[in-house]
Amino acid sequence: MMRRVYLLLILGIFAAAAQAQTPSKPSPSPNRQSPQTRPGAPFELSEYGVSLQPDARLIIVMAALEAAGFDPTAAGKEPAAFRLLVRRDQANLDPDLRQRLKSYFERSRLPAPATAADQAARYVSLAYALSAPPLLEAPERSDDLPTGVLEVLDFAPLVREFYKKSGIDERLVSYMRAYQAESDRLRQPAAEMVRAVLSYLHTRPILMVSERVRVKSPEKKKSSVINYTTRDHERRFYIVPDLMAAPGTINFRVITDDYYAIVPEGTDPTSSELRRGYLQFVIDPLVLKFNKEIAGHRDQIKQMIDARVKEGGTVSPDVFIVVSRSLVAAADARFEEAMRISALTYVQRSRLQRVKDDAARKAIARELEVARTAISDEAVARLAEEYERGALLAFYFADQLRDFQDSGFDVANFIADMISGFDPAREGKRLVEINSARERAVTARKSHSRYSLWLIDPSGEAREAVDTSRASALVKSLTEVEKLLQTRNYEAAETRLKALLQDHPGDPRLFFALGQTSSLWARDTTDDDLQTQRLNRALTNYGFAVQAASPEIDRALLSRAHEAMGRILAFLDQRDEALKEFEAAIKIGEVTGGAYRDALEGKRKLAQP
Repeated sequence: MMRRVYLLLILGIFAAAAQAQTPSKPSPSPNRQSPQTRPGAPFELSEYGVSLQPDARLIIVMAALEAAGFDPTAAGKEPAAFRLLVRRDQANLDPDLRQRLKSYFERSRLPAPATAADQAARYVSLAYALSAPPLLEAPERSDDLPTGVLEVLDFAPLVREFYKKSGIDERLVSYMRAYQAESDRLRQPAAEMVRAVLSYLHTRPILMVSERVRVKSPEKKKSSVINYTTRDHERRFYIVPDLMAAPGTINFRVITDDYYAIVPEGTDPTSSELRRGYLQFVIDPLVLKFNKEIAGHRDQIKQMIDARVKEGGTVSPDVFIVVSRSLVAAADARFEEAMRISALTYVQRSRLQRVKDDAARKAIARELEVARTAISDEAVARLAEEYERGALLAFYFADQLRDFQDSGFDVANFIADMISGFDPAREGKRLVEINSARERAVTARKSHSRYSLWLIDPSGEAREAVDTSRASALVKSLTEVEKLLQTRNYEAAETRLKALLQDHPGDPRLFFALGQTSSLWARDTTDDDLQTQRLNRALTNYGFAVQAASPEIDRALLSRAHEAMGRILAFLDQRDEALKEFEAAIKIGEVTGGAYRDALEGKRKLAQP
């Protein structure tokens, strides 16, 4: 339950909302198709390419695999209830067929240290290569078949025989009902995951892609003219329950334009593994869209690949795969870091509100910094692991995303700029640069059995006191306000925020959001007097946010509020006051989600004649 609350809390980081804009700093148009633009509108997974549905082919293949002796149950544990049901249903299976199934499975076993999930993965791919029952026809042998399918393609005739002789065709309806119940359980948390990912990236997934294909000439004579046509493909992300899968391991498969996440019973859809699969679904077509820009840096990326191979590392020779993996790894690490920091901030704020003693407040502030450092170290360690798996631009993209996540605009607007600025020599030194942070993270993992919770609340005292329902309600409201800002519905946003202040008096996030609303509203105003009036209103609310914020908890918010006031004052030609605000932001330092670099730039511009 707490993990789901933490996922919801990330949606409330107003650092991920559109950063306050003034007429002095034009920005690209916001993404007007971000998730759930209309407050209160139902969140339809299908609109974002996601489908939750059982698959009869998978049930049949996994039941045949059970008859072949595949059992992922850990030693000392009881098999899952559905596996026991299937086992009982197949008690009278033809002994000769059972033996042939077992013989094939044993012959095709992967060598150690392959896990149960590894053993099953190829058969899962086979299931999606078969036609629908009752035919269950296998594809022709081809190098284009999905990874692993060729290795177990000869299992397909046994699957067809199993389907005919086991009686599973008669039981399939009841089996599908059990799988559908698991799909229904997954739906709401899966929606939370999808909404959070798309809100973080401020985008919508590309669900249709076009392929340029050559058209054969109908004439018999050879022609020098080559004709092409465009073929459209629909992209889907399938979340498929598997009640006979190896526990705890999501099996992710990409077959042409379809992405399959095969999830075991009891899986938390907010888990990093499923989130990474959906991130890949969103990012892959963006890499394809900007293939020309990426191709322009092919030599630099190849230079990094060759250097890594010489060091003994494993990395794909395909530059586009390297870019995609790197961007997915970076987005996942930054998302997780932001989620944990958001939850940490909420918990520590709750603790600060309950103590009055200065010594106790300072102790909480020290714990906060320790936890923030631990969260940052863990993100670095994860990026290092991804780098070693071939995501050679993971650190670079993570740096870029730190700035992007404050912008509030569609990630697609930034891809071309992201890919243009990396230095191969610098990226080759990353593992050396981050070694200390990585060692701290590894030590922390070994020292704390409940590591992820420790990152959020080291003392363990505050979690029980968190009013999760109230927190979730505010988070949801702030998310809806963000959508109003993105669609330039400033009046409705302001009205909503003022109402929220009645229920949450003194909350600095609400004052900041009001300042942000007035600032954005002023940017779109052509009347000079009205523009000045709204900018002054923004200054007032940013000032209230600064007064209400906690210096221990809200450093990022304070940094952004001071920097925003500095930009407004500079625009209003109040240079001395603007300089004070920029210096206040700079004094806070470079904090995650803050505006340190923008404050430095603002101060530099003020110094120009």
